[in-house]
Amino acid sequence: MTFDEAYYRRFYESRATRVYGKGEIAHLARGVTELVAWYGGEIRSVLDVGAGVGLWRDWFRSSKPDVRYLSTEVSPYACHKYGHEMHDIALWRATERFDLVICQGVLPYLSDEAAARAIENLAAMSRGFLYLEAVTKKDLADVCDNTYTDQAQKPRTRRWYRERLDRFYVPLGCGLYYIKSGPLAFYELERC
Repeated sequence: MTFDEAYYRRFYESRATRVYGKGEIAHLARGVTELVAWYGGEIRSVLDVGAGVGLWRDWFRSSKPDVRYLSTEVSPYACHKYGHEMHDIALWRATERFDLVICQGVLPYLSDEAAARAIENLAAMSRGFLYLEAVTKKDLADVCDNTYTDQAQKPRTRRWYRERLDRFYVPLGCGLYYIKSGPLAFYELERC
């Protein structure tokens, strides 16, 4: 998959064909950070994997400027235009661990083997929470609007993702996970 200028123009920059814009990500970022606070977590550092046009980064800069933020992308185009570090999550693992790792819309583009490695790398860099968005086979068939959804994504099942994520994370719902090695505990009905 080539994440070039045409890809970013269609799925991120064009109001007519993008999936999310600044307003939607602002709602999501507020929701995620407030849930982390509700659970007793602190966010001092964030890793954004597949940062796209930098909407999460922009939100953190304006809403939580004291948070240390690292944005990464696999696309040379996006790295150059939006100022991200170039890393492939299936191959790269930072030595640092982060309070919040964001991985929105990345895993469905990877092969099964690469996606499994990416999940291991995400877990190795997680000190606390993971926000993960990955559409499933069922989502592609029943939920996603094909006008806006890239059909090049791999149609994996929920079970495929959960089998790999459950090795490392406690699922909390709404795309939020918590690393099992972390100190926080969750009520039974808070966990999925």
